[in-house]
Amino acid sequence: MAEILSQEEIDALLAALSTGEVKPEDIRKEEQRPKAKKYDFRRPNKLSKEHLRTLYMIHENYGRLVANFLSAYLRANIQVKIVSVEQMTYEDFIVSLPAPTLLTLFTLEPLKGTAILETNLAFVFPVIDLLFGGRGEMSASTRELTAIERHVLRRLNGRLLEQLTYVWSDVYPVTPKLESMETNPQFVQVMSPNDIVAVVTLATTIGQNEGLMNICLPYMMLEPVISRLSATQWFAGAVEKEERVDWRETVAKILAPVPVELIAYCGRAKLKVRDFLQLQAGDVITLDSTLGEDLELHVDGLLKFKVQPGLMGRKRAVQITEVI
Repeated sequence: MAEILSQEEIDALLAALSTGEVKPEDIRKEEQRPKAKKYDFRRPNKLSKEHLRTLYMIHENYGRLVANFLSAYLRANIQVKIVSVEQMTYEDFIVSLPAPTLLTLFTLEPLKGTAILETNLAFVFPVIDLLFGGRGEMSASTRELTAIERHVLRRLNGRLLEQLTYVWSDVYPVTPKLESMETNPQFVQVMSPNDIVAVVTLATTIGQNEGLMNICLPYMMLEPVISRLSATQWFAGAVEKEERVDWRETVAKILAPVPVELIAYCGRAKLKVRDFLQLQAGDVITLDSTLGEDLELHVDGLLKFKVQPGLMGRKRAVQITEVI
């Protein structure tokens, strides 16, 4: 920041220039000399720009997942976009929050420490209105949340925290667990005021209402995985995970409970309509198959197996003899 000279200093400088004591070249050299940057030891920068950039990319995906989840859950058009990722002290974060607001304290097991999900009332009230059958309108006045509203939001915020599992899976496997909820920021003292935190800010849009969500991650929680918070490690982990997945096993688990129709054909016969109309109980129809010949087993209308008929206990069954 440029310093402002007083009138006396200006007069002294002009006098020195006129007498030759100070040359213009000396002033230019002084201006070109690099100046020391101020560093506040009470607020050290523990996260590099690359760490913050990786956190930005991780929670950019989180914003998309939350937007898709809320749009389907609330049956409304909801947008969630990341705004910024900054590091600051916990005291600065708490002071910047409005009151009242909704603070959800949670852990990311097995990482140590407590994180905070802050959702301000400009986001909370339209969500409550949608949950109770409204059109997602903002409350006319700012007020405290009722016990019923807090109970409903506890379940919803638990679902929002679940989305962190998916976006963090490429960096480190974590399990979010909701611990408690508060509405007054001054009552939430989960760490020292001078502790460094990473604050992820997301902007929400519900109809005409715009709100904010903040995720406060303490450095103590991020420290064990700080080496993985680089774009190279993050993308490498994502590729390795994709190569490691056994998609056949995944597809098999998804399809296992799906019911299918099995039909075993003993044989076929062609009858004229007048013969079909004269059929009575006890009549014998000659089929085109012979005794001991394999039967056809159709799965949902498609021929898949050759089988032999038999019994399993008291139930009719077939034994597969050939795969078509």
